[in-house]
Amino acid sequence: MLQRELLYAALGTGFTCLATVLGAAMVFFLKTDMTHTMQKVFLGFAAGVMIAASVWSLLIPAMDLAEARGQGILLPVGGGFVLGGLFLMALDRLLPHLHIGSEEAEGLPAHWRRTTMIVLAVTLHNIPEGMAVGLSFSVAAQDAAPGTLAAALALAIGMGLQNFPEGAAVSLPMRSQGVSKGRAFLCGAASGVVEPVFGLLTVLIAGSVAGVMPWILSFAAGAMIYVVVEELIPEAQLGEHSHAGTASVMAGFLIMMLLDVMLG
Repeated sequence: MLQRELLYAALGTGFTCLATVLGAAMVFFLKTDMTHTMQKVFLGFAAGVMIAASVWSLLIPAMDLAEARGQGILLPVGGGFVLGGLFLMALDRLLPHLHIGSEEAEGLPAHWRRTTMIVLAVTLHNIPEGMAVGLSFSVAAQDAAPGTLAAALALAIGMGLQNFPEGAAVSLPMRSQGVSKGRAFLCGAASGVVEPVFGLLTVLIAGSVAGVMPWILSFAAGAMIYVVVEELIPEAQLGEHSHAGTASVMAGFLIMMLLDVMLG
C-alpha cells in the first residue's frame, strides 16, 4: 500500500513541479520582466488558492479522518495546524532567503549569492504545497472512492495554476538583473523541485506512524496559512494602493473552491 501511496504522491507533486518548470521556461520566450502589478496579481492568486486548499483539501479531510478513526478533532487538527505554522516560522527565521524586489535578506546571516537566496525564498512557499499535494494523493491511494482522487486532482490543478506564474516570477526578474537565460531558468525550475521531495517525505512519515494522518494534513494547512499571511498577502499589497492584489486573492480562492467542489 505504501508503494502505491508514494506512486500517487510522486505523480501529483511531479505535475505541480512541472508547472513551475514550464513557468520558469518563459524566460526563453518573453523579453520583458513582469510588471509590479502583474507580480501582485500572481502573489494574490497564489494566496487565494492556498487558503482555499488549506480548508477544503486539508483541514476538512483531517477532521473527517479523525472522526472516522474515533479520535477527537481538537487535538490532531488544532495541534497539527499550530505545529505547521511554528515549523514554517522556524524555517523563515533560520533559512537565509531574499524575496524578489527586496534588498534585505531574512533568516540567519549568510554570504550566499543573491540568486541562491531568491530561490530559497520561493522554496519556502513550495514546501507546504508539496506536503499538501503529496498527502492528498496518499489519501486517494488509500480510499477507493472516486471523489477522493478527484479532490486530489483538483488540488494539483489549483497548485499547478499558481505554480506556473510563480516559476516565471523567479526566472524573469533574474534575467532582467543580468543573469543568463539558462541560469535563470534553472533557478526557477529548482524552486519547484522541493515539492516532490517534501511530498514524498511527508507520505513516508505519515505511512510509518499509524493514526498520524490527521496531524500531518492539518500540519500542512498550518504551514500554508503561515506562508499566506506572512509573505504572500503582504507582498501582494506592496507599493501604490490598488485593488489588484485583493481581487486576485478572491479569484484564487474562488477558483480553488470551485475546483474542489466540482471535482471532489
